Amino acid sequence: MVLGSTGSIGKQALEVIDFHSDRLELAGLAAYSSSELLAQQAQIFNLPDSALALTKRDGMDALIRLIDTTQADIVLNALVGAAGLRTTMYTLESGLTLALANKESLIVGGNLVIERATAGQILPVDSEHSAIFQCLQAGQPGQEEKAEESDQTSKSAVKKLWLTASGGPFRGKSRNELREMRATDALAHPTWNMGPKITIDSATLMNKGLEVIEAHYLFGVDYDDISVLVQPKSLIHSMVEFVDGSTLGHLGIADMRVPIQYALSYPERWPSVEDLSIDYREQTALELGRPDYDTFGCLRLAFEAGRAGGTAPCILNAANEIAVAAFLEGKIGFLDIERTVSGALTSLSDAITARESIEQLEEIDARARQVAYQLVRQRSQ
Repeated sequence: MVLGSTGSIGKQALEVIDFHSDRLELAGLAAYSSSELLAQQAQIFNLPDSALALTKRDGMDALIRLIDTTQADIVLNALVGAAGLRTTMYTLESGLTLALANKESLIVGGNLVIERATAGQILPVDSEHSAIFQCLQAGQPGQEEKAEESDQTSKSAVKKLWLTASGGPFRGKSRNELREMRATDALAHPTWNMGPKITIDSATLMNKGLEVIEAHYLFGVDYDDISVLVQPKSLIHSMVEFVDGSTLGHLGIADMRVPIQYALSYPERWPSVEDLSIDYREQTALELGRPDYDTFGCLRLAFEAGRAGGTAPCILNAANEIAVAAFLEGKIGFLDIERTVSGALTSLSDAITARESIEQLEEIDARARQVAYQLVRQRSQ
């Protein structure tokens, strides 16, 4: 089942499923509002109306009904934003395998999500987390057969996670230059083909900050042991440094169909949809560097919210979603995204507390969005 099938990840997932139709059968589809494209996808895969959900019309409960009625083995959650949290929780509680592309599930839900997952139940789809997952498999042979036992072993063997970033379309620019950047500039990502929200997050480096928080929960690694590494070619998708001095990295072409397929085929490896090989003899240099936390303050804010824990990442994420939408609509400037998120975290500092329930997180999410709306209105006047 693919939730968010009309988005960038969803459409690429359908390519993988169609290519491997002898191994995979599509059980259901869900989208937010793109009803026409959803209908076209259903027709291609011969799905009945009962296997479809349009959440803008039918509400989030439609996703729960879809999971119940289709009886899928794997749920690919490619929904955008915090709306994917309830679906993630229900998928885990139902004992199904979760291919997770909705990073907000872990950013907002954090420990509440992890506590409901059994070993191996969550398979990461983000390229960086899939890379780390695969490096951990290689670093701990036999992990598939002894998932619970080796989970603790792998954590104790890990010294650092190196989360790579391309640096986005504005790498190397000053804050003065960033003031002039518009949505069309930010959407021109140099290496990845992604949806507009994630592409803007990549330009601010918020996407990398959100991935840091996600990695903290997925792999149980402290924030002090997670570092961001700028690698403009997007050839290295992340690395794991072990306590014995070894470092394993995942290299490959910048194509989301690779981690999507691995999540759907795990623990097997299947032929790729097309030839995605790289002639490494032509890669004469791998440019590596540090991110600029001063110029790209959203990355710093994400680390701060992650370390604060509890509901802080929920506030961060909600305010960022509102700010990015406002920037895409031309209501605020590029640097106003960071200012809006920072302002929301400051205004709601009294609301930063331990996570208790989905209902509590949804209330905090709503409050953060309201504060962010107010900050956006002030800056757009």
